[in-house]
Amino acid sequence: MALSWALAVLSLLPLLEAQSPECANLTATPITNATLDQLSGKWFYIASAFRNPEFNESSRTIQAAFFYFHINYTEDKILLREYLTIGNQCVYNSSYLNVQRENGSLSKHEFGKEQVGYLLLTKDPRTFMLAFSLKDEQNMGLSFYTDKPQATQEQMREFHEAITCMGMQKSEIMYSDEKQDVCGPLEKEHQEENQKENKGS
Repeated sequence: MALSWALAVLSLLPLLEAQSPECANLTATPITNATLDQLSGKWFYIASAFRNPEFNESSRTIQAAFFYFHINYTEDKILLREYLTIGNQCVYNSSYLNVQRENGSLSKHEFGKEQVGYLLLTKDPRTFMLAFSLKDEQNMGLSFYTDKPQATQEQMREFHEAITCMGMQKSEIMYSDEKQDVCGPLEKEHQEENQKENKGS
């Protein structure tokens, strides 16, 4: 499933800072172990805006989504476990992301090729964004994640400022609705299975 990781190549971030004050936070920096510590755990998909037709269509099918990052520091990989609510049904996916520490990017093989995107950390450690194809007006996009099912007004303000910085409109944003989530029972089932495995090991 595409939602979180339909990433395209990004090369314009350093230039964005000069365009307007709200762009100051849109900088991809090298990924360190501290960065990975911050990313480890459970996250909720809050909103996104995609101009790439394929990514846009995929995102529109998502009613709600949350996922877990499990970090492998030595191999620079992240195990991604996604719980997506689509058509009032829960869809579970598990895959690996590759971490490129030097340029602050994550990559995953999807849509028949290696998709690469850049991690954008905000001032709030409880949120992060992923930017897509900012150099290409026809395919640019931005997605937003928090560690709670609902974002605060301040957190949303940062996301909206980033959208404005990119030259996109708020009307292009698609929002998730955690009230439509139906993946809770499957998540609980997986948690119980993990607990049994841990007790047995």
